[in-house]
Parts: sequence; structure tokens; C-alpha cells
Amino acid sequence: MTDTLEFPRLTWEAITLKLRNPFRISYGVSETRQAFWLRLAHDAGWGEGTIPSYYGISDEAMTAVWRAAAQSARPFPDDVAGIAAWVGEAGPAPARAALDLALHDRIGKLRGRPLYQLLDLPRPQPMPTSFTISLDEPEKMAALARQMAHCPVIKVKLGGPDDEACIAAVRAARPDGRLRIDANAGWEPEEAVRHVAALEKYDLELIEQPTAKADIEGMGYVQAHTAIPVVADESVQTLANVEALAAAGVQAINLKLMKVGGLGPGLRLLRRARELGLRVMLGCMVETSLGTTAMAHLSGLADWLDLDAPLLIANDPFDGVGYNQTMDLHVPTRPGIGVVRREPGEN
Repeated sequence: MTDTLEFPRLTWEAITLKLRNPFRISYGVSETRQAFWLRLAHDAGWGEGTIPSYYGISDEAMTAVWRAAAQSARPFPDDVAGIAAWVGEAGPAPARAALDLALHDRIGKLRGRPLYQLLDLPRPQPMPTSFTISLDEPEKMAALARQMAHCPVIKVKLGGPDDEACIAAVRAARPDGRLRIDANAGWEPEEAVRHVAALEKYDLELIEQPTAKADIEGMGYVQAHTAIPVVADESVQTLANVEALAAAGVQAINLKLMKVGGLGPGLRLLRRARELGLRVMLGCMVETSLGTTAMAHLSGLADWLDLDAPLLIANDPFDGVGYNQTMDLHVPTRPGIGVVRREPGEN
């Protein structure tokens, strides 16, 4: 860990996450990602702030939020209801998410309650997450699909030169698998409709973010041309986005804490999505078990889970959410978020 900045009230550290395999999506390819670990004084609460570079959020914008919080004289809230006002709405969503998570973690620890109990949520039951296969040559994607034969749900990244060849290869390798596809905003609406028409025969469970983030009407257009649920991901960052997606006819959203500012905002968006008749996937960035475990506490409210980030990382510094042999998630019962540090060499 490097780049440590310390103040009396909190610290943050930049962590370079090393990926087990190169991660290719329509935006590009990476072998590492950067995460930030936020710690309240005396390790009273931990949070994470992690966002891919293609979101255009600088480290300086993130750390400015934490520096202001560190220098503030305001006491930390002792009740969940006070977290939103304490965090405020200034600064990038992942920076606010780190504070939100750390404050929830602190209160859960003070009260001796795991996060889902603190938030009065259903106890998470074992539920499988998808495992992500990034964009690559079809035969390499198929090889990874075969290697992960114990994973019942596969999410396939698309947006390359021959998407159908990729899906055909993965489906041939895993005729038993539940397949989800994710174009990461890589298609134009008409192009997406053509792709979906060609791919429907491969028995897809859902289609994630087929069009550009701002093109909500375009996603509605795609949904109007298929019965397969279209799931908005990059487009889901505010309550207004959820309202617009429902109005456009999109069937579902992928909720990520780092995009929306943490647990408090995330729950507000989730509940509004339900009111509007939308289905909900819980997702994550390529982040550590700290952020992923926080989201996993909400899994009792989800239709689908896409919380495989810790499995994609070779040096996850935390132990939290667990996975059994069929990729069912198990949430720790320790107070707060429930993560602890791994011993060196545990990964």
C-alpha cells in the first residue's frame, strides 16, 4: 500500500489491485485497478472508494472530499439516519460512498450488529453471483468458461469485432450455464437491436447496458425489440436516472454503491426501482471485498447478483463475503460490514 495521508480523524490509502486475468471491456483493457481504503480513527469504521478511470474521476477530486471530512469538527453520527446529512452531496460519488460505508460500519460495530440487521433488511440467503468473462478471442473466452464449470451464471463482456462468435464459443463450452451479456455501452441502438436479434438463440438471461450511458431512450428502444430484460448499469447514478429508465420501458437496473454514493443512496434508488416495477441486480466495480461485502448485505432485496470482484483480484487485502462451490454468496455475521484484514499470502 502506498500514498498514505493521515489526519487525526481518518486515513486513506491507495491500493493497487492486481487482476488474475487482463480485464477487457468495450472501454479498453487493464491488468490493475486502483482502490482507496478509508479508515476512521482507531479503526472505528472502514470504507472503500473505487472507480474505473473511464468514469473520468480524478484521485484529487476523491481525496479532496476526505480531506474536508478529516478537517471537519463535526462529530460522527451515531445513528444511520444522520449519515446522509453528514456526508452531504459534494464531491464524486465513490468518495462519498467511502465515507458512507465507513460511517455505517462504525455504527454497526458500536451496536454489535451486522449491516443487514442495522439497516433492518432481510437476512441474506445463499444466492449465486455471476462470474465475469472479459472480452477476448472466442476460444480464450470459451476456455475460461470451461475452467469455471462450477459457476452456474456467466456474464460475458461484449463490444468487440465479432460478438456472436464470442457468445457461440462460450455457449458451446457451457451448454448448462445461465448466460448474461454486457456491452458496457458499446453499441448504438440500431446496432444493439441487430446484435440482440442474432444472440437471442443462445438463451440469454439478460442484456446489460447495450447503449451509451446518456442514451436512456436508446436502451428503451432496445428493450422494445426483445423480451430479454435490458439492465441499465452505467446509466444508473441518480434517482432521476431510475425514473427516466422506467419511463423508457427498461426492465431492470444494476445498482453499484460506488456510482450512487453509498448504502443510503443505494437503498433509496433500490426502493424506488421496486415501486416502479423494475427488477434489480446488485453489482460492483473491480473492487475489494470491503465494498463488495457492503453491497452483499443488501442481497435479500435483489433479483440477481453480480458480486464477483474479489474473485477477479489476486491481492484482495480483505476477508469478507464468501463463495461456496456453486458461487452462492455468504455474508459475514461480524458487526458492521464484517470485513477483516487478510494475513499476508492468504489470497
